[in-house]
Amino acid sequence: MSTRPEIIFPLFSALTVLDGVGPKIAKNFENLGITRPRDLLFTLPYSGIKRDLVATVQGAEFPNVLTVQVTVGAHKVGRTKSAAYRVQAEDQETTFQLVFFHARGDYLKKMLPVGATRIVSGKVELFDGVAQMVHPEYMIAPEELHTIPKFEPIYPLTAGVTQKTMVRATRSAVTLIPDLAEWIDPAQKQRAGWPDWRDAVRHAHEPTSLAELSATNPARERLAYDEFFAHQLTLSLARAQQRRAKGRVTQGAGHLRQKVLAALAYDPTGAQTRALADITADMGDPHRMNRLLQGDVGSGKTVVAFLSLLIAVEDGGQGVLMAPTEILARQHLEALAPLAEDAQVVIELLTGRNKGRERREKLAALARGDIHILIGTHAVFQSDVEFHDLRLAIIDEQHRFGVRQRMELGQKGAAVDVLVMTATPIPRSLALAQYGDMDVSILDEKPPGRKPISTAVVSLDRINEVIAKLRHAIAEGKQAYWVCPLVEESEVLDYTSAEDRFKRLRAALGEGVVELVHGQMPNDQKDAAMARFQQGEAQVLVATTVIEVGVNVPTATIMVIERAESFGLAQLHQLRGRVGRGSDKSTCLLLYKAPLSETGRRRLEVLRETEDGFRISEVDLQMRGAGDLIGTAQSGIPRFRIADMESMSSLMATAQSDARKLINDDPNLTSARGEAARVLLWLMDQDQAIRLISVG
Repeated sequence: MSTRPEIIFPLFSALTVLDGVGPKIAKNFENLGITRPRDLLFTLPYSGIKRDLVATVQGAEFPNVLTVQVTVGAHKVGRTKSAAYRVQAEDQETTFQLVFFHARGDYLKKMLPVGATRIVSGKVELFDGVAQMVHPEYMIAPEELHTIPKFEPIYPLTAGVTQKTMVRATRSAVTLIPDLAEWIDPAQKQRAGWPDWRDAVRHAHEPTSLAELSATNPARERLAYDEFFAHQLTLSLARAQQRRAKGRVTQGAGHLRQKVLAALAYDPTGAQTRALADITADMGDPHRMNRLLQGDVGSGKTVVAFLSLLIAVEDGGQGVLMAPTEILARQHLEALAPLAEDAQVVIELLTGRNKGRERREKLAALARGDIHILIGTHAVFQSDVEFHDLRLAIIDEQHRFGVRQRMELGQKGAAVDVLVMTATPIPRSLALAQYGDMDVSILDEKPPGRKPISTAVVSLDRINEVIAKLRHAIAEGKQAYWVCPLVEESEVLDYTSAEDRFKRLRAALGEGVVELVHGQMPNDQKDAAMARFQQGEAQVLVATTVIEVGVNVPTATIMVIERAESFGLAQLHQLRGRVGRGSDKSTCLLLYKAPLSETGRRRLEVLRETEDGFRISEVDLQMRGAGDLIGTAQSGIPRFRIADMESMSSLMATAQSDARKLINDDPNLTSARGEAARVLLWLMDQDQAIRLISVG
């Protein structure tokens, strides 16, 4: 089934097939991301109004929406055109007013004849001690009471789409729902007590109480699960395709790894040993490796990466390590060069800066196999870069890479194994959403000798004290980072604020003591400043967040983050991880500008309490939501309409294991449940997944 199944055609037709939706209103619906009946069905009400009939407005809490039977009294027309038009209404115990602005008197006299009995429903408020219902939403004869819903759902709106239009269009869309075969595992469905898909959609749009709007309501939970399941099916299909893609068995004899392990100052942690065992097994397997190595700041990812690259070299192949920025690529080279020397392997750097003859010579050496390990930026993927025998590609800090780029990456060599490293601890639900196509190894222990970092929260009013303490620390031979605040996402302004701080610190601490690094600087100046700091010629490095990822100066023991409240939690955690890399005790000072907002205060408190990146990332997800956490634009994270990753991570995990099991048992989705799952993929716009099956 490589074309959309006919049974769901009606859900993908134009919105204008729905009641009350003409071309103009259909255009307005686009602002809500609604272009087809299907989108409307997945836009659920977020609140509701009770419209049960009550005997009187007397004694009710105001303001409140009330539905009451009244006898219509006198009509009172305002003196001017803009004045209100008022109609007396009498219920069983009291009288109140129905109020209309810009009213048409003849219409109201027809709708509300004096002496008639009517049922009115709307918001009642007290004004100068008098109860008023302004512009009732319903004014009907008693025999039409059944037309007022006892509980009316409230939908998200946009300009040109009213609540009435929304309700009418949704009711109309609900009539188009086909009866689809079940794609959820029967045991799972029964355990959770979920309704069939068709009933679930109906219930979700026809709630009878506020309780039914909760995410844990069986109908809503089922629809959220459907979204997760479709997403995880897509990732599982991508994973299966990668695993089907013929890999190569790469098995090193271990002689190079032994040399490096013997030269290391400490024994690898349990987590490092487990991750290496996973990688070794994957590389020795005839399928392609597609693994994520997730490690907190300082958990020793670089060593694991290097030992993995050595497996390729031991078997006569080559490895490549790609970093997102040139600074990081150079740093990897500096960190790995001594290890490469221990193992006696040739390691080289390739970036956009390599030009002309130098570049040609490097490329020739790479193609001959004289370079064993190549480190670089994305320049390593340019078409003229050819390897002699590439076995392993490692991508560092990859949340800029989506599933598609990961698949392209493996095409550089014959069946290249892929390992992705990230230093950003990712909450479980996000990891499942973003890396569900990959196998995951987690480094959650720190190598021995890494001392805890003491973190203090200090008001900017005390900046002079901070500078005085810094002067004292420098006199003792210590080094410090001073990170400047983010200014309105503008590099130019960031640079000005960093420049001002640099001048002030230089005046306070002395010439030659302070260096400055920011994004606007030419690369060679940036490298020179970094080098002076790394070699201990400068004691303080003033920087914008260029240093967030990966800069490694073991002698630096102080991290000052100015206006810490303007940074995200994960970013603060990454910055703090730049210190505490040597044997001396380290400190991180979070300078904030008073007064702190509630979220700002909570963020800084969490950092003061814990150094566990995974715990910090969970709090960050709760506070900011998934889109903000990774910058949804380039994150490859799906936008779910109903499901919520923050609060439903266990549902996402169930969806993943179920999807993997289904693809394992029925790789081409040809069983009855497999066919139903194909329909779900079409329903959820996962056309990419359908192509993966067709390819398969």
